[in-house]
Amino acid sequence: MVIMSHDHGVPSATGTPSGAYRSRLLWTIGISIAITVVQVVGSLLSGSLALLADAAHSLTDAVGVGLALGAVTLAQRAPTPARTFGFYRVEIFSAVLNALLLLGIFVWVLYSAIRRFSEPVEVKGGLMFAIALIGLAANAVGLHLLRDAKDKSLNLRGAYLEVLGDALGSLAVIVGGLVILLTGWQAADPIASIVIGLLIVPRAYGLLRDATHVLLEATPQDTDIAEVRRHLLAEPGVVAVHDLHAWTVTSGMPVLTAHVVVSEAVLRSEDHGHLLGRLQDCLGDHFDIAHSTLQLEPETHVEASHAMHD
Repeated sequence: MVIMSHDHGVPSATGTPSGAYRSRLLWTIGISIAITVVQVVGSLLSGSLALLADAAHSLTDAVGVGLALGAVTLAQRAPTPARTFGFYRVEIFSAVLNALLLLGIFVWVLYSAIRRFSEPVEVKGGLMFAIALIGLAANAVGLHLLRDAKDKSLNLRGAYLEVLGDALGSLAVIVGGLVILLTGWQAADPIASIVIGLLIVPRAYGLLRDATHVLLEATPQDTDIAEVRRHLLAEPGVVAVHDLHAWTVTSGMPVLTAHVVVSEAVLRSEDHGHLLGRLQDCLGDHFDIAHSTLQLEPETHVEASHAMHD
């Protein structure tokens, strides 16, 4: 029996792709906190629930991006013998917490808006409109800072979506403020609040769905296992592939393991080292899987295993 393994090691001290964006996350947190303060003051002065809802959303942005920053920082720590993949998975837990925070804000906004219909409050539309414009401008800066980061990891995507949602919320407040300013229709304020809440739900759901997919160690969404198997079997000397598994440690870090049955002729020719290299190159080139562990097995080993289980 010949068993060989080979892997293209997990990144060590270099950390995750998110690490390069820590300074931008810090700036985004600062912007979110500033927006929150301005909107809370504006809400108190104007009586606008929509502004307060957007302020809560901005505060959630700051907390969510703070979680993202903490996760990114922790994920840069090098792997240890006790944690061979380091703290990369922390980024995914941060994405889950981000999603839950968003859903919590939605429930609060919806409840407060429904109460406002039965207990109306006079809102100063002009002030509401002006504060919302400031919020939109600040969120535009945050979006600019994170526009390149959003495709690097679920964690950074969550931070970007937080800011995008708040920008859309500011737009809703702007519209509500204009309606009140021009028509005096006070119901525009709680309606704008509900719109802000509804904007949160699909983003929170999508983030939670994708993070759960990673936590369940499901096959990466852009990896076709049947196609992977077909490519491996296409290599000369490969007879069969079994125990094929692929999952994601954290965003941008897919891994794969498999048992590859090879012909006796390949093993006797001492070409198995070259075969292993070709298989690894195939996975890296066609499926962008840089970390894979393959166990080569002779046909006799597979036959013996089947006999033991009969």
